[in-house]
Amino acid sequence: MTETLRCYRCGASLEALPLPLARLDECPSCTMQVHVCRMCVFFDPHVARQCREDDADEVKDKERANFCDYFKPTPDAHDPRFASAESKAKDQLAGLFGDGQSDAAEDAELSEADKLFRGD
Repeated sequence: MTETLRCYRCGASLEALPLPLARLDECPSCTMQVHVCRMCVFFDPHVARQCREDDADEVKDKERANFCDYFKPTPDAHDPRFASAESKAKDQLAGLFGDGQSDAAEDAELSEADKLFRGD
């Protein structure tokens, strides 16, 4: 019995995609391309060029579709730590820059000149 392929980014099942994965196939859940180095059995962030296949051409962006002839998808590509790190970074950005909604307290602190400048 073979393990189900899962998206390296979100962990969703890629069972609906026919094998072999086409170069421009995308995860049905997060729409990330899946014919990427991060989905390959040869991907290893701890070796030179992050690839254990010596004959493979170097691919700079490990999360973009490529033409590598050595690509072989692995069911172990999803790393939940990656998703949690991405979520944490997004939360930190939202904390720094706000969530895009106007804050009533902030509007109350604006001077009359600021309100005129903004067009309020």
